[in-house]
Amino acid sequence: MSIETDILVLGGAGVDTLVYVPQLPLPYADSHMVPAIETRAGQTGDFVALGVHALGLRTHHIDMIGDDHAGSLVRALHRDRGIALTGIPQPAGTKRAVNLVGPDGRRLSLYDNSRSREADRLPTETVGALASVSRHAHVSITYPCAHALPTLREAGVTISTDLHDWDGVNAYHEAFAYEADVVFLSAAALADPEKTMRRIAERGRAEAVVVTAGAEGAHQLIGGELTHIPAVTPPAPAVDSNGAGDAFAAGYLFGRLAGEPPQRCGLYGAIAGAHACTVPATGTDPISRAELLSRAAA
Repeated sequence: MSIETDILVLGGAGVDTLVYVPQLPLPYADSHMVPAIETRAGQTGDFVALGVHALGLRTHHIDMIGDDHAGSLVRALHRDRGIALTGIPQPAGTKRAVNLVGPDGRRLSLYDNSRSREADRLPTETVGALASVSRHAHVSITYPCAHALPTLREAGVTISTDLHDWDGVNAYHEAFAYEADVVFLSAAALADPEKTMRRIAERGRAEAVVVTAGAEGAHQLIGGELTHIPAVTPPAPAVDSNGAGDAFAAGYLFGRLAGEPPQRCGLYGAIAGAHACTVPATGTDPISRAELLSRAAA
């Protein structure tokens, strides 16, 4: 069967309401005056799909989506960008979150956990059929996706995942951490990032473990060797860190699927992540392939 998709993205579809606040943490008060509050489609899986699609990779996204206004926003985002989307009905409704964004671009996300259930599943036959014509699968850490990992492995695709702000302890993340070939995570909640990285590599099947650390750059562990990925200066003022980790993953995976060496993949990720920090959370403007390669060459 011929390959039709470069990257199959599983999970992470949803809608965010963005609120720009005067500071984080937000002081207690009966009320705060804030700029316009906006709602737009785009959570972690959406942003990875947008990112790799903008880099020229054939992309397909699958997730559970509700028959509601939020679901319509998600479908419209993919339709307008030309990204294939398989929406499995979600009776509980489309995932939603509220993001509080400070003046320095830091954010605090409040996730509505009533929009997913432990019983949620992506149809095995559908996942298997999509995986069989894909080169790679990127798996979000939302409920249905852990159960799709065996199907992906059976289909023979390589797998990546983003553990986000995992503390290295929460058992929920382990299925993703130990089944993926490429593992991304943030250093934000890790007491000892290197120890966690090595544990993922030792207990799982990861060929690459990448920990992002904002302005400090990132670190990657490959073949037991830990190396540093320098941070890249954003091309414009940083206004919002929302989606930066997803953009990093998209840039890194673009390099990996192109057969680039690990340090080059890291550079692509850093450039894409830096670009994302210059885009307000109310927008969705991932870096293009031409711009990424131009900045990498410079």
